[in-house]
Amino acid sequence: MKYQSSLSVVLLGFFLSVPLATAEVRVFACEPEWGALSRELGGSEVTVVNATVAEQDPHHIQARPSLIAKIRRADLLVCTGAELEVGWLPLLLRKSANGAIQPGQVGHFMAAEQVELLGKPALIDRQLGDVHAAGNPHIQFDPHRLEQVARALTARLIEIDASHKAEYTARLQHFLSSWQKAVSAWESRAELLRGKTMVVQHKSWVYLSSWLGLKVVAALEPKPGIPPSGAHLAKVLSLVKKDKPDFIVHAGYQSEQASRWLAAKIDRPILSVPFSPAEDESLMAWYERVLGLFLAVAK
Repeated sequence: MKYQSSLSVVLLGFFLSVPLATAEVRVFACEPEWGALSRELGGSEVTVVNATVAEQDPHHIQARPSLIAKIRRADLLVCTGAELEVGWLPLLLRKSANGAIQPGQVGHFMAAEQVELLGKPALIDRQLGDVHAAGNPHIQFDPHRLEQVARALTARLIEIDASHKAEYTARLQHFLSSWQKAVSAWESRAELLRGKTMVVQHKSWVYLSSWLGLKVVAALEPKPGIPPSGAHLAKVLSLVKKDKPDFIVHAGYQSEQASRWLAAKIDRPILSVPFSPAEDESLMAWYERVLGLFLAVAK
């Protein structure tokens, strides 16, 4: 009996000292696109929770207790950065008491820091509206930048969870192979969009327009983040009445009121574009959906 008791203690100590093979990296994603990418690259080695959904404006989120509870348990924070979440993420980080995901730590990953940003303002002045000093943060609409983020995120997952390096590396290669083929097909189909013009509500389409060769001719917001006013809409109408744009574009979470007003004046289609993937929607399916909206009304 004494021998069995000693053996049990030894075995218990051994099992407690060995990491569980089923341990998962807990990912807290600020936006659905990064949650979708984390699932693609992490597979069964990660669990992912998203702070936002596609129907929410990622600039303006409440730091609710439920989000604090989720971020407190995270091993890896994956967000856009470039001040997109400046109104709510710093508060979540302070309340989380989670040292592993604070700025400068391996568990703190900002997608915008992995790529070169477009739209960096020459002048930083809050009177100009919702400007981002580092550049436009909405990189999710450029598949080539998204590929760069995927490579960097895989490296970070390996840094956090080196025991599954082979699995992460294999998933990245599978993702890149499928993604690059899809991008080539999308770009071929999108050739008829090159040179098309659009009026946008918010200046959040710089990467999509750059990728697809679209031209933004006006914005319904007088300044980024400032709601459309009657006086400004009149100016936009005067600008585009003669050379009518091909599309009027706003994010799915934004009000259609200004877009409908302009569409009624110039008889042009409105595109309500999903700004992020839907729940459990893959990045590839989301890109197909976004591109399909433009192609469906292109002439």
